[in-house]
Amino acid sequence: MTDPTSTTTSIDAALEQHLDTTQAARLESYQAFLRIPSISALPEHAHDVRAAAEWLADALRTAGVGHVEVAETGGHPVVYGDWLHADGAPTVLIYGHYDVQPVDPLDLWTSPPFEPVIEGDRMLARGAADDKGQVHAHVMAAAALSATRGAFPVNVKYVFEGEEESSSVNLAAWLETNRDRLAADAAIISDTGFFEGNLPAITVSLRGLLYTQIDVIGSPVDLHSGGYGGAVQNPANALAQIIAALKGPDGRIRIPGFYDEVVALTDEERAALDALPFDEAAYQASIPVTALVGEAGFSTLERRATRPTLDVNGIWGGFQGTGAKTIIPAHAHAKVSCRLVADQDPDVIFERLRAFVQEIAPPGVTVAVQFLGGGRASLTPLDHPITQAGARALEAVFGRPPVFIREGGSIPVTASFASVLGLPVVLLGFTQPHENAHAPDEWMSLANYEGAIRAIVRTLDEIAALPR
Repeated sequence: MTDPTSTTTSIDAALEQHLDTTQAARLESYQAFLRIPSISALPEHAHDVRAAAEWLADALRTAGVGHVEVAETGGHPVVYGDWLHADGAPTVLIYGHYDVQPVDPLDLWTSPPFEPVIEGDRMLARGAADDKGQVHAHVMAAAALSATRGAFPVNVKYVFEGEEESSSVNLAAWLETNRDRLAADAAIISDTGFFEGNLPAITVSLRGLLYTQIDVIGSPVDLHSGGYGGAVQNPANALAQIIAALKGPDGRIRIPGFYDEVVALTDEERAALDALPFDEAAYQASIPVTALVGEAGFSTLERRATRPTLDVNGIWGGFQGTGAKTIIPAHAHAKVSCRLVADQDPDVIFERLRAFVQEIAPPGVTVAVQFLGGGRASLTPLDHPITQAGARALEAVFGRPPVFIREGGSIPVTASFASVLGLPVVLLGFTQPHENAHAPDEWMSLANYEGAIRAIVRTLDEIAALPR
């Protein structure tokens, strides 16, 4: 892959010189952004999330973006800004998120998660890749355009969210309220990445998401297992029984109606997946795990991107300290999520899950299922002019045509941009595979980060050149 900082493959000489001379300051700014522990899911970090929003708003102003606002949503704020002086040119809406995942287990980090360090070609910190690194690249692209051209090639509107990592619970309503303000011709989302082997890629589909919590309640307080064992239901045992019943040994989800709306891949779509340069053995070794498992009858690429799933994300209850404590716990809980594919409605799937859990719950306990969030899947046409503009930009900067991939992750706003704003979306992401997003030692390739800045500028230039 070509060096993305090479002037022979990227953008105009003045902008390239600017990026070269400002690299040290750019990395310092990147690290300052990463130091803010903007964990949206944890209430104790609400002030940090707002601090990150204010930092980002200031960075946009410095980059030459106007009408910058830290906009209230009923939860964590949205950072909005725009540059609207390209008369007759298209308008592009750019999205990213500045909130990050929790950092546990903390003992598996090799350095503190909010003290960013550079190790070789990697920036190591929570949010370095997902998604502060990519948001920062967009801000630096704006700064470079302002400094060297004094103008953008297209009109640009920035929407940077603070709740993506906690299901974007307030974003759809904010988009609806601001529908006229957000009018555009297309949207760019940079919250995806490259393909295995760090091959440039454009993601053309994402799965949707359903996030739930199962609560199993027995007695008001923990009970002595000697005096009550064998006479009352154990909520932890009951929860284990429920979870075990949700999936079969073949990997199929047993919730009635779960697969009703799932549309099978066409022969052409399956062939396109099979043609991707995917080394399954290397993928397994890179994780590493002893085996790859999943729904029977489907390849690894199909299972991780085109099939729905159900996973336990956390489970707790009862005594967890050192030594022994013989109790029957009063309650037990599990976080359970489903990745959904096109045409699956998270509200409908939740009701089917809730009904099935109630049906299979053993006697002697009270069971409740909470809806914690969700979003629909998305699919972007491969031949859309905006998709092809991004593809040309990636090839120009990184030296090879991108592959077009389907990813198993979820970005709820992608479907919202289509349904609420009516916008085509190109998923233009730059992270390397296996960059430990959502896990300890998250990192971003600095070569990819620098290439991202150049590719963003090139994409805007390519969009400006499209026939209206």
